[in-house]
Amino acid sequence: MKELLTKINAYAAKEKQAGLTVSEMEHRAMLRKEYCAMIRGTVQDNLHHVTIIDPLGDDVTPNKLKEIKAELNA
Repeated sequence: MKELLTKINAYAAKEKQAGLTVSEMEHRAMLRKEYCAMIRGTVQDNLHHVTIIDPLGDDVTPNKLKEIKAELNA
């Protein structure tokens, strides 16, 4: 992921200095989509391991999340 971000930043720097060609802009857009997908996947994976507890100490985790957790643990 770090390598992907480095490439995106290199395109950003080049755009500020000299501009990008059409193919470079397309490649940068593809890299950005890939990066965003990786971030979404990481966040979603983290959320699948969350348990929500209310102030009274009761588990109020949504049923959909509980079902996903059960599938992951099976």
